[in-house]
Amino acid sequence: MSGVAMKAGYWLAGGLALMAGHAQARTPAAGAVPTAASTVAAQQALDPGDAAAVAYDVSFPHAMHHEAQVTATFRAVPAGPLRVQMARSSPGRYAIHEFAKNVYRVSAKDGAGRALVVTRSDPYGWSVAGHDGTVVVTYTLFGDWGDGTYAQIDATHAHLNMPATFLWAPGYEAKPIRVRFRPFDPKWKIATQLPAAKGADSFWAPNFQYFMDSPTELSDFALREWPMTDAKGRTQLVRLAVHHAGTEADLDVYAAKVKRVIAQHYALFGQAPRYDYGTYTFIADYLPQIAGDGMEHRNSTIITDQRSLREAKFAQINTLSHEFVHSWNVERLRPAELEPFNFTRANPTPSLWFAEGFTQYYGPLMIRRAGEMSVDDFLAQLGGTLAAVVARPARLYGGPEEMSLRAPFVDAAKAIDQVNPNIYVSYYPYGAMIALALDLQLRQRGLTLDAYMRHLWTTLGDPERAYTPADLERALGEVTRDPGFAKAFFDGSVHASGLPDYAPLLRQAGLVLRPVDAAHGWAGLTVVAGEDGGVIVGEAPWPTAPAYAAGLERGDTILRLDGMVATDPAAVKALLATHRPGDRIAVRYRQRGVERAATMQLAANPMVELVRGEAAGVAVTPAQMAFRTAWLGN
Repeated sequence: MSGVAMKAGYWLAGGLALMAGHAQARTPAAGAVPTAASTVAAQQALDPGDAAAVAYDVSFPHAMHHEAQVTATFRAVPAGPLRVQMARSSPGRYAIHEFAKNVYRVSAKDGAGRALVVTRSDPYGWSVAGHDGTVVVTYTLFGDWGDGTYAQIDATHAHLNMPATFLWAPGYEAKPIRVRFRPFDPKWKIATQLPAAKGADSFWAPNFQYFMDSPTELSDFALREWPMTDAKGRTQLVRLAVHHAGTEADLDVYAAKVKRVIAQHYALFGQAPRYDYGTYTFIADYLPQIAGDGMEHRNSTIITDQRSLREAKFAQINTLSHEFVHSWNVERLRPAELEPFNFTRANPTPSLWFAEGFTQYYGPLMIRRAGEMSVDDFLAQLGGTLAAVVARPARLYGGPEEMSLRAPFVDAAKAIDQVNPNIYVSYYPYGAMIALALDLQLRQRGLTLDAYMRHLWTTLGDPERAYTPADLERALGEVTRDPGFAKAFFDGSVHASGLPDYAPLLRQAGLVLRPVDAAHGWAGLTVVAGEDGGVIVGEAPWPTAPAYAAGLERGDTILRLDGMVATDPAAVKALLATHRPGDRIAVRYRQRGVERAATMQLAANPMVELVRGEAAGVAVTPAQMAFRTAWLGN
């Protein structure tokens, strides 16, 4: 997912604090290997202390009932009522999320402890009047959805995403913030990119934007940490905090994989981002009660999966790799529309095809180059993504910029009305296939997409400058020294929905793009068993499918097909498998109480798969093999 982006000046401090007591140490010298003690000491040195205009205190007296108690203190409040409110959006999410629904028992007092009247002025906030310049608001938070957006609280952990947890006051966005967590269990430690503050289990943030971008995990997690040195000679600390039910040996295996994979990320961009206080943190929950997700942040990412590491065969590395690409792409190479992030509304940008899509392309590629994924597994994944984009008709309804701007309607957004399932293709796979097309075309020119990403990094990422689509096109012209090529590519595949013929591009690497089923006729018909028996159309047919032309729609009951009474989905599938492309078959069906009849002319299945030429019986030349190795690694 995509995280919040802010101007570089806003990011004053960060890193991980593991609060089992505060070690005292000096800030590490330039080039020194950072340690946990030196990180904590450096963070504490900038602690605003009692000068913090906003302070939070969080406890979990009823953790088993998924509740937290939060007290927020606002100082130097101007005369007049103070408005406090919950966010309606979250860093990395593009849809509206109504976090206020989980806040209740709101009360307030002033600096002298006198009770104040709290008025709920609208669904999202409250108003507090009659104060003496200090307002202390206390409320109960319910949280039982553990992912990259919401909060989950129970007796095993507190998994907190800040917009879902903390109310805030407009006008205090530039003020420093302090927070103290009171763990439910003495075994709980705290993992966060928030700087450590003086005092037990205390942290601070330079401002509201940084605070809201800093997810925090309280649990008895396991920790692995190691220094990483990039090509520029900069050494920074990487930490892996994992709350899971697996063994220490499992985590050791996983950590070794993580090291190898993120080394490829550093090689891709040529250097690591400048993490605040030299620390980057992976916060992971791999638990049955969690919801699968991943969400990147400035100096950390939070990753969730219901499976254990061993059960998933360490497949969590896929999400981790994706989110770590975001450490460069989105967190520092960031769309201008996301700056600053607005917590009161959806935050759209037309560039998610690049921000998320190119990240989607590089996530598995880094795993492949690290040797943690076989070529065949990589090609199976890449081919599936390619088929989902090329074969589906959604591109007829808009290009990648259009799909990016639809994010507020689809990014974990919920609606009760039905939407047309055929008009949208996610900017994740769509952008990934644009990245593939550009990578292969650049390699024809003796260049690579890696070079393009490094150029973007050195011109827009370090130092940081938010980009527009025009900046991305200009950079491509600079890398290729051919602005005409860049314009043609953007006009055809970014501003419009055109994509190249992938088969000859992939053939450069000795890869074969072939139909998955050329012999059998395709109706584009998904059938399932009805609740009361019979055969039901399970999904809306694509507009390019014979079933669509015949008028069939999701929820219709198929009565007869090619003369056979339809009573069993398996029999319907078996019947269709006996036909070839071009065959015409009769169908009778019931649609909302009306019986209809039509004839379907079966087509060729549009789905494709991607395989190595040698596996498909096609000779691969040394030049093709060299191309493949340069692209996918040894």
